[in-house]
Amino acid sequence: MATEALNRPERPAVIVEPPPPPRTRGRGRALLMVFLVGAVLATAGFLYWRYAQTYESTDDAQVDGHLNGISARISGTVTSVMVEENQFVKAGQLLVEIDPSDYKVALDQTMAEMAQKQAEVLTQNPNVPIVETSSATSIATAQADVANAEAGVAWAERDYLASQARLRQAEAESTKARDDLARYKALVDKDEISRQIYDQAVSTANAAIAAVDSARAAAEASEKLVDQRRAQLVESQSHLAEADRNAPNQLAISRANVAAKQADANVARTRVAQARLNLSYTKIYAPVSGVVTKRSVEVGNHVQPGQQLLLLAQLDDLWVTANFKETQLHRMHPGQPVKISVDAYGMTLNGTVESMPGATGTINSLLPPENASGNYVKVVQRLPVRIRFDKNQQGLDRLRPGMSVVPKITL
Repeated sequence: MATEALNRPERPAVIVEPPPPPRTRGRGRALLMVFLVGAVLATAGFLYWRYAQTYESTDDAQVDGHLNGISARISGTVTSVMVEENQFVKAGQLLVEIDPSDYKVALDQTMAEMAQKQAEVLTQNPNVPIVETSSATSIATAQADVANAEAGVAWAERDYLASQARLRQAEAESTKARDDLARYKALVDKDEISRQIYDQAVSTANAAIAAVDSARAAAEASEKLVDQRRAQLVESQSHLAEADRNAPNQLAISRANVAAKQADANVARTRVAQARLNLSYTKIYAPVSGVVTKRSVEVGNHVQPGQQLLLLAQLDDLWVTANFKETQLHRMHPGQPVKISVDAYGMTLNGTVESMPGATGTINSLLPPENASGNYVKVVQRLPVRIRFDKNQQGLDRLRPGMSVVPKITL
């Protein structure tokens, strides 16, 4: 044990130093720095909060513009396409041509039909004065016939009266002859007169009787002639009445025929106008200036009316559609200035709030939500605000519809 105690190494002596005095001055500086940093951060946060209240911004925004669809108005085969994709064209520039052969033939045919209808109008026009003259002549002739018939009736009536008078005269002469014959017979029987005188009295009596028969026959003939003349008068009056009734109807029919031919000519004229329009539609021109996009037409394609051939992106009338949250709109109104940052070029343009939206984007979508059915989850809606670029700015010509932008609206 003593040997082990001798062989055990000795431990070094531990020197205990007294603790350093507390550094109160360094701790105070650290607290001061923390306080100052906190004050700076608080001030910066407050200032940023105040600044954030002066504008509204969103990254859900893009450049919009008019995309004019160019389509065919007639059917036909495309013979030439004058533009390429992404080519800038001016308003009135020829874009596409369709084979015009069929439409030239159709125009020639309709022009021939129009000439035929116009000739028919010219043929019918003289009929109106002819019918007027013919009707007037018919009426005048019928009136003359009536006058002649009336004169004939008057003459026949006078002749009938004369024949009646002659009949009465013949009857009176016949009565006298019979009385003379009776006296002569008595005298001849007494031989107071000669037989020759008696025979002469007999002849006179017979002649008087024959004259009565003749006068009676003439009177009957005169009476029949009166009836005939009256019948002719009735017929003439009927013809006159018929002419009076038919004259305006015939004139109306003639005028109606002319009007019908004129209507046919007008129809033919409209067909010619339509044929000319169809022929003009074989050449398709740019309605506005813009850049060609989505060109789908090629030479040899057979197109149909309404078929879209290409689009024209109109670059002289662009705006920004910014989809702001509904909670961002309470202080927004038209006329407010806007700074628009364009992602593609890293430039900032000036603009103005043009109009506020009429409905949310979801309401205008193809399938709007039905909040009344199923479980309802409230979602902050977005509304499209239209922002118009200020005119005459550098870089506007580089913008294209669909580019992403970040608008910042000063409230």
